[in-house]
Amino acid sequence: MKKIKYNIAILGSFILTMSLMFACSDDFVQEDPQYSIDSENYFNSADDYYNALIASYDLLQPTYVNVILGEIASDNTLCGGESATDVVGWQQVDDMIHTPVNSNLHDVWNWMFAGVQRCNYFMEFKNKMDFDDRETMIAEVQFLRAYYHFELVKWFGPIPLKIDERYKIGDETSIPRSSVNEVYAQIEADLLAAIDILPEVHEVTGRATKGAAQALLGKAYLYQDKFAEAATVLESLITDGNYSLVQDYDEIFEMAGENGSESVFEVQYTDVEGASFDCLQCVEGNVAVGFSGVRGYTGPLFTPGFSFNVPTQEVVDAFEPGDLRKDVAILDIEAWAASQGAEYTEGFEHTGYFNRKYLPRKRSEAAEGDLNLTNPNNYRAIRYADVLLMAAEAFNRGGVSDSKAQTYLSEVRRRAFGDTNHDITLTGAALTDAIYHERRVELVGEGHHFFDLVRTGRAASEIDGFVVGKHEIFPIPLEEIQFSNGLWEQNPNY
Repeated sequence: MKKIKYNIAILGSFILTMSLMFACSDDFVQEDPQYSIDSENYFNSADDYYNALIASYDLLQPTYVNVILGEIASDNTLCGGESATDVVGWQQVDDMIHTPVNSNLHDVWNWMFAGVQRCNYFMEFKNKMDFDDRETMIAEVQFLRAYYHFELVKWFGPIPLKIDERYKIGDETSIPRSSVNEVYAQIEADLLAAIDILPEVHEVTGRATKGAAQALLGKAYLYQDKFAEAATVLESLITDGNYSLVQDYDEIFEMAGENGSESVFEVQYTDVEGASFDCLQCVEGNVAVGFSGVRGYTGPLFTPGFSFNVPTQEVVDAFEPGDLRKDVAILDIEAWAASQGAEYTEGFEHTGYFNRKYLPRKRSEAAEGDLNLTNPNNYRAIRYADVLLMAAEAFNRGGVSDSKAQTYLSEVRRRAFGDTNHDITLTGAALTDAIYHERRVELVGEGHHFFDLVRTGRAASEIDGFVVGKHEIFPIPLEEIQFSNGLWEQNPNY
């Protein structure tokens, strides 16, 4: 039974629970489980395809762990928590002593492959019948599959690939891990197909759009150092004019700022009850928010949490004088408590700082259940500011145009400082360093910095304990290696 259990986890053969993820503006509703992924006779109506599509979106919600763990892996934050044994897998990643036996890394593998499996299930039957919006739904699924594959390849490197067909028991001993280049080729193919079909503005808030696919494609190119290709697709997105920076940086991360003009793609969360810590992939709320909350907190604006993911003094000091983003991104709890009369307790590795962007906000007194499991704060997966900075990097590092790189970088900085006095006129390598700096302070707390350090070759000089040739990717979970019966080799030096 244990082998069957783990094989099911590996291949994502989960029940397609219809815990529909969107609650904003009643776009989607909560429904009960209706069918099994093993059903060969399910796709018989447009509603069946719609439900399978929403099930494919649903595995975006567990990416909360990718975000918080990606931040902890970098030099932006320490793990924190209650003690050195609180969520041991995260503590190990923070200290760069993680091994193939790490349940939290296994969660990333399992949940992202579950997303791929749901997408493949839809695609396996995509031609069974015709119905309205069929082509758009297919394009959305292609975007989602690219999203899950991108998460898997950046975390684990080579992964098994099976396209438009469900993984089945036994595939783990017959399908080898595809190379990183092959995985990226599939990501590019899915996104290019999706771009041709997806609408620029979807009538349903939170669903994938052409801009979201363009942005993810640009990011995939950037991760491969395909700078000319990244510059082309990202500039196309910018010149389309569908997105703009929110004037007030603070508004982005409040409830009222969700799905705004700067949102290229957001993972939608809701405060629906029904989850537990025994099934964190089942939750509809953003669990990372509760984990990042101030321990023992009482006071205005926020609610208490578990004091993980605490910013370091180094990242606080990275903000330049006059940068308006600092107080939005970082909560100085001592200063806040003194000015607001708030109280709190110190957790493990207390630095005095918290990730303010995703701290749990106070909610209606009618809110029920464990508030740490039902935080409705959306994750801003791709922001327009990220697009501008990716474009700046592509134009600069690709030798395409430092002038355009300066323009896009300065656009982000003008909002950050509220003036034009901080525009960048640097060129060459100095401009590259300025872009790296800007990505760190603009996107701090959003889960990108570790992967930025890795893909640009800076991780070993910035992250304590980082070993070149090992820590660029994470280990394949031990169970996956065992069940492949020797087909899959472990990642180097694990």
